[in-house]
Amino acid sequence: MAVLSKQVAVPKFGFSPIPVIDMSDPESKHALVKACEDFGFFKVINHGISAELVSVLEHETVEFFSLPKSEKTLVAGYPFGYGNSKIGRNGDVGWVEYLLMNASLDSGSGPLFPSLLKSPGTFRNALEEYTTSVRKMTCDVLEMITDGLGINPRNTLSKLVSDQNTDSILRLNHYPPCPLINKKTNCGKNVIGFGEHTDPQIISVLRSNNTSGLQINLTDGSWVSVPPDHSSFFFNVGDSLQVMTNGRFKSVRHRVLANGDKSRVSMIYFAGPSLTQRIAPLTCLMDNEDEMLYEEFTWSEYRNSAYNSRLSDNRLQQFERKTTNSNTLLND
Repeated sequence: MAVLSKQVAVPKFGFSPIPVIDMSDPESKHALVKACEDFGFFKVINHGISAELVSVLEHETVEFFSLPKSEKTLVAGYPFGYGNSKIGRNGDVGWVEYLLMNASLDSGSGPLFPSLLKSPGTFRNALEEYTTSVRKMTCDVLEMITDGLGINPRNTLSKLVSDQNTDSILRLNHYPPCPLINKKTNCGKNVIGFGEHTDPQIISVLRSNNTSGLQINLTDGSWVSVPPDHSSFFFNVGDSLQVMTNGRFKSVRHRVLANGDKSRVSMIYFAGPSLTQRIAPLTCLMDNEDEMLYEEFTWSEYRNSAYNSRLSDNRLQQFERKTTNSNTLLND
């Protein structure tokens, strides 16, 4: 496995600013909006997703990644399939292996590659039930957000990720214990599991085991380690939602550092709209169109731009609206 090892900023420990949203409390909508504004990141509790379901899927995920590399590479592919260390096609690498799958309702293929496992039916059923449950929770969160913002109808955001032709993805990540950490030859450097980036979709939903490694970037530029919690889900505001709120919500920059002792397993559901969906600031959140910070684009255009960029790139920069000075004098 290829390694990207470099000196990175020391994260803050002993202080957890991560907002916690109680899904059982309708009044959490106000705290939810504030979390999206201040952090672009929050933890959800009382979400209603079966712990047994999550446990089964994690077990099957571990079974897959425990297969010999020669078997896993039989299902390698791009953009969907198995990958090892290489992230995308633009030079990004990390201490990670992953399985990327189409989670759209109309994919027709169901979960990919279950035939490699001892119990393919169990893996298939767990993937389908997990995706269905997380999609519903995502829609519930998005409707709480619209309630908090005072947007009508309340499915303004949720319908974008629940239609039949949405472009959603499920990613299973495995970060093996990294033997280079804490060795003298590494000179105290961290090993990057997954490099810093923002998610391009509307919103993404993360669940991991109890191994640390995830960090988010605060507005002051510092990195904060997110305490693991296998019973909860973590949400990232995506680039598309930042645009739709005209910059009011922040797409959170995050990364994963490798662990020297334990494996980290994570499942991420990326909720994206249909390829033809037009993304632009919502007019109901602005007094006039002159306030628009971003040009309109389709999800297909933005997704293609993301695929052709490096992880750390500011993908939204090229879509920022170019303002002109209305007082500029014309030449004679």
